[in-house]
Amino acid sequence: MGAAKEDKINVIVVGAGPSGLLLALLLEKQGIEVTVLEKSSEYDKQPRASFYSLPAIHEMKRAGIYEEVSECAFHANGVSWRYIDGTRIASIRADDATPDAKMVSLPLDELIPLIASHLEKQARGKILLSHEVTAIGQDASQAWVDVKCPEGEKRMSASYIVGCDGGSSKIRRELFGSNFPGRTWDQQIVATNISNNGMLRVTYGEDGNLTREEMLKRQPEKYKAILPGKPEPHEYTLVNFSPYKIHQRLAEKLRVGRFLLAADAAHLCNPFGGMGLTGGLADIGGLYDCLFGIYAGKADDSILDKYDEIRREKYNTIIDPISSSNLRRLWDPENIEKDEFIQMVKRAEHDKEFARSMAAGMGAVMHDFTQYYTDAVSKDA
Repeated sequence: MGAAKEDKINVIVVGAGPSGLLLALLLEKQGIEVTVLEKSSEYDKQPRASFYSLPAIHEMKRAGIYEEVSECAFHANGVSWRYIDGTRIASIRADDATPDAKMVSLPLDELIPLIASHLEKQARGKILLSHEVTAIGQDASQAWVDVKCPEGEKRMSASYIVGCDGGSSKIRRELFGSNFPGRTWDQQIVATNISNNGMLRVTYGEDGNLTREEMLKRQPEKYKAILPGKPEPHEYTLVNFSPYKIHQRLAEKLRVGRFLLAADAAHLCNPFGGMGLTGGLADIGGLYDCLFGIYAGKADDSILDKYDEIRREKYNTIIDPISSSNLRRLWDPENIEKDEFIQMVKRAEHDKEFARSMAAGMGAVMHDFTQYYTDAVSKDA
């Protein structure tokens, strides 16, 4: 016998990044009231993640935004690994993947307002900017956040509160203090955007001990070393320059009562291979299925313990080891030809069936939580 339908369930999502907004949109489309709280006065404009593979595309399609994303996006011909002098090592062609496994690229500063515009069209969807969470609490019947906003301070409550507020998550810190198990890499990443037509993004590594000012001073020489034609500074305009530390970390739990964590608030990894945003949106798809299951009477809230267990397992067995290998590979050019993954890429260059299976392999980061519904309904419900 199924659980009782929760007619009055409502959700607060903390963080108006891509993950928080997508979760809100998915829930709103099923009639669940959602309020998104964002401490900043505007959406994030930093040049961070921009490539989306199968799991992310799957969730975008479920939210009804993929067609618009695809129209705005850059569709790459493939991905190549090269030595610093430009010599090609191996390549993956986009044409070798099945249509649903082809990567698309749309910078977050374009994706975020796109999702927000769809959410704002929903009858109950609310995005409240300049709303900073200062404290949290919960009891047997509800959870709440104390919020500082332009009108003053207030308390907001919901059936469930989801922290999608990034690597420095206030929700996670309120739950676990400074404890965020994992490690920080010695290297740091510099993400840049330039105005030169035809150039999407230039991202490179730097010594972890350098200051922002030192890295900015070194940027012109970095471009000369890695870009074709060795461009001089007067040949382009630097639009965004965003250095950041890179981490591999996983929260102790993704569920504490009525509080939940997802995406960067729950776990961090280095950006190479796109596992961070991919894993984050896979979290969102799973959490959406769990919360909808509770709302629709198809599951009780113990399904959220499954969310905690399985999403942590996906991080430990897939996201962390693969993304770590991706980063180490870039700093080990002498052994790149012997690298197992590079050998697989070279095989895929001549074996289209194998290439398709490699592209589809990203789907392993996903999980079907509807199998825990009491009536085992499909996701199409």
